[in-house]
Amino acid sequence: MKKGKRYVESAKLVDRATLYDVDEAVSILKKTANAKFDETIEAHIRLGVDGRHADQQVRGAVVLPHGTGKTVRVLVFAKGDKVAEAEAAGADFVGGEELVPKIQKEGWLDFDVVVATPDMMGVVGRLGRVLGPKGLMPNPKAGTVTMDVTKAINDIKAGKIEYRLDKTNIIHVPIGKASFSEEQLADNFHTLIGAINKAKPAAAKGQYLKSVVITSTMGPGIKLNTVKIA
Repeated sequence: MKKGKRYVESAKLVDRATLYDVDEAVSILKKTANAKFDETIEAHIRLGVDGRHADQQVRGAVVLPHGTGKTVRVLVFAKGDKVAEAEAAGADFVGGEELVPKIQKEGWLDFDVVVATPDMMGVVGRLGRVLGPKGLMPNPKAGTVTMDVTKAINDIKAGKIEYRLDKTNIIHVPIGKASFSEEQLADNFHTLIGAINKAKPAAAKGQYLKSVVITSTMGPGIKLNTVKIA
C-alpha cells in the first residue's frame, strides 16, 4: 500500500530502530500529527499474557486526568428512580425495554458507552449479539454495571476509558488528541500504564509489557522503551 506524502515526511522523524522515552516520543508525536483535523493519539500495548485463559485476562477502566478530547455519548439502561438520576447526571439517552427493538431492528447505535443498573442486565443481555462485537456491552469490571449511575456517568464524561485485550493480546486505547500539550499526553499515558500494570494477572509469567507503541491517527508508530515504563 502506497503511503501518502505527509506520512512519508512524518516517518522521517521516527527512527524505527530506537526505543524512545515517553517524553521524547510524545514530542515527536506532536510533530508527526499534522493532518488537517485534530488527530486522536492512541497507545497500542502488547502484553506477555495469553488472553485465552481466564486467569490471564486483562480488563478494566481508568479515568484519564485530561480526558480523551472526545465528547462521549452515554446510554443508560435503568428503571424507576434511576431514570431521573441518570438524566440529572447528564446521560445522553436513558431507557429500558423499549430500546431493544430500536437497537436490534433499526440499528440505532448513536452512543459510545452503555451503562446499566444490575436489574436491567436481563434486558441488555438480549442485545449481546449487537453490543458485544462493538465492545459496548456493560461490564462490572469496567464500572458500567452499577447502581451508582451518577458516578459512572461522571467518570465517563470526565475521560474514563475501558481497556481490554484483543485476540492478539494487544490493548488499543485513545490517550488524547494531537491538540493536547505534551504534558497532558504524558500524564494520560502514565495513568493508563499505571492501571494496566496494576491489573497484571498473578498467572502472568515473564515480561509483562512486551511492546508499547504510540501513534496518531495518520502518523507512524513510535516504539517506547518498556523497561523505563514498567
